[in-house]
Formats: sequence, structure tokens, C-alpha cells
Amino acid sequence: EMTLSEKLGYSFQDEALLKRARTQAGADAAHSNERLEFLGDRVLALVVSETLYRLYPGEDEGALTRRVHALVRWEACARIGEDIGLWDHLILTKAEAAGGRSRGPILGSALEAVIAAIYLDGGMDAARGFIERHWDAMFADPGADTRDAKTRLQEWAQSRGKASAAPVYALKSQEGPDHAPFFVVTVKVQGHD
Repeated sequence: EMTLSEKLGYSFQDEALLKRARTQAGADAAHSNERLEFLGDRVLALVVSETLYRLYPGEDEGALTRRVHALVRWEACARIGEDIGLWDHLILTKAEAAGGRSRGPILGSALEAVIAAIYLDGGMDAARGFIERHWDAMFADPGADTRDAKTRLQEWAQSRGKASAAPVYALKSQEGPDHAPFFVVTVKVQGHD
């Protein structure tokens, strides 16, 4: 069985940092990964922005911004977390451990916390190395649709001549805790029921 450090490809000087990165607030509020998550999000955004700036010299700010958003969203982080097998190493409440719908956001935020832990432990080069290794396939895919779903729907509607009115969104339900809500939204496009 590989240790988490082996899966991450990084060995920590300070193991306490890695432990904190694995700890959800509900399981231990005093030693949770929320502050690390905050920092990891910024480290990830900087490295991703820097890499995209280099990789796509012809793209303007708007296109680069859309790419950054696609690559730093919790879904992208959760996918990397799944690849690494991070879930099995998290310190969770019983309810969280039971999984269900919140698994993705929990994994995504834990992975951001891990990035911060690597950054604090080994500096920017260590964090950059981790991100470049794991985000490599996503950086290399210029065909990935980096526009958010609302933009894509609006463009789809316009391309079909349904553009006299923008899509209308309505909140159907909201569940989950305040810091990680899960929304169900309905959308209507004129001319499509």
C-alpha cells in the first residue's frame, strides 16, 4: 500500500502540515484544512495562470481567464484527488465518510489544502512541480471547452435563433451546509420546453 506522500510524489519535512491538509472542519475544527485550502487555491491559480500565459501566447486576457477558471474549479481538483486516491487518506466526519453527493467538493478542497501544504513545506518549486505533473493533461488539451455552462447554453440558444431572450434560471432547491451548498437549478430557453 503506497503512502500518501508516495502518491503525491513529494515527501514532507513537516508531516503535521500534511495531516492538517487531510482534516475536514467537521472532524476537527481547530486543526482543519480550511486555511490551507484558501492558500492552496491561490497557489494553484498562480501556477495555472503562469503556465497558460506561457503555453498560449496568442490568447487574450478573456480566453486565458476562461481557461484558468476551468482548470482551478473544484471539479478539476476533485478529479486529481480521485486519481491520487486522496479520499482514503482524509480525516472526515462519519456523515462525510459515508460519501454521497458532497464527495467531489470535499476532495476538491482537500486537494487545494494539499497544494498549500506542499507549498509551505517545500516552497513554490515543489508546489509548481506537483501541479505541472497532475494538471499536465488538462494544460495540453487546447480543445477542452473552457467556457462555463451558462455561456455555452447562451451561445447554443443564439446559434439556433432563440436569442430574443436570454435563458431564464430558477433555483429549485438548495441543500447541504452553508460552506458547501448543493443547488438544483432549472433553466428555460425560449422556444424549448
